[in-house]
Amino acid sequence: MFHFHSFPNAQAAACALAQAVSGSLRDILHKQERATLAVSGGKSPIAFFQALSVQDLDWPRVNITLADERMVPVSHPDSNTALVRQYLLQNRAAAARWLPLVDDAADEGCLKDSAAAVSFALQHYVQPDIVVLGMGADGHTASLFPQAPQLGKGLRADYPQPLLHVSPVTAPHERISMTLAAIERSTRVYLSIAGEDKLAVYHRAAEGISPLYPVSSVLHSEKADCHVFYS
Repeated sequence: MFHFHSFPNAQAAACALAQAVSGSLRDILHKQERATLAVSGGKSPIAFFQALSVQDLDWPRVNITLADERMVPVSHPDSNTALVRQYLLQNRAAAARWLPLVDDAADEGCLKDSAAAVSFALQHYVQPDIVVLGMGADGHTASLFPQAPQLGKGLRADYPQPLLHVSPVTAPHERISMTLAAIERSTRVYLSIAGEDKLAVYHRAAEGISPLYPVSSVLHSEKADCHVFYS
């Protein structure tokens, strides 16, 4: 189930989220040799990335990957990989190990082969211990989009792979995304949202599971320990 935490502004939420995530990673590292963190892209998490990058952690023992990625070259302005490298894999966090979803050498032509792109991502996949998700105004999370033809597969408990190709109807670019089952296998899930419009979507999703709001499947999961950070 989910727990709701509210903050007065985006900076306060970003700092609190960075402290919570670093604390969770520290707990994981006390129990096992390595910890794996999956984060989400877009512009919203930049302040969180910057705050997390300076946290005092044993970063050489931390893997960082993405919960989802657009199937674009890493040099593309919409690449989440580029965003993470610019804002998170800096300062102390520069010592972390990066687990790619998209090949640095892949061009637009290569990425049109969705099966090959997913195969590359799966070769580097390590089950995340901690997942940090965002939420769109359409109720999507990771790249589990409403109306996407692959949504049913992405929400299936028995889907055989932790990653799948998604074709959004409400957003540009083909995607690679963690499935709900993979998200549920993590120790802790954090969901970061901001603004009154997204709060209204969150409240609708919090009423119950609905394919109109894929994030509702995370909120109401009996397996996911989800903490919502709102500003």
